[in-house]
Amino acid sequence: MPVVRSIRRRAPLVLAAVFTGSGVVHLVRPQAFAAIMPRAIPEEQHTRLIYVSGRAELACAAGLVRRTRWAAPASVAVLAAVFPANVQMALDSGTGRNDGLADSRVMAWGRLPLQLVMAWAALQARARAR
Repeated sequence: MPVVRSIRRRAPLVLAAVFTGSGVVHLVRPQAFAAIMPRAIPEEQHTRLIYVSGRAELACAAGLVRRTRWAAPASVAVLAAVFPANVQMALDSGTGRNDGLADSRVMAWGRLPLQLVMAWAALQARARAR
């Protein structure tokens, strides 16, 4: 099926674009992510972890574009690492704790299954890296 093949071929590039945009925002406006940090993580670690995750997203984006062997598993690991923040955002949605669309229950809860789609997109780079 040529359509499925095309989607599988482009999926890592779409994820790379998402990682690039998100990674840049993590580095330029880390405060945008402060509200969704899980409360179990000490507050003094929040900014450092936001910067680390932003750099990791940018590294994964570069790896996905180049189809390096490490990019798919690293991207899935990054998605797993930031999942608790997405859960925190969903739990806090509708309370006013999050800014803008992040406070929308539909948007916040809708992001959770999207993580699986993003992991699938990352794994599509693995097939081409061999």
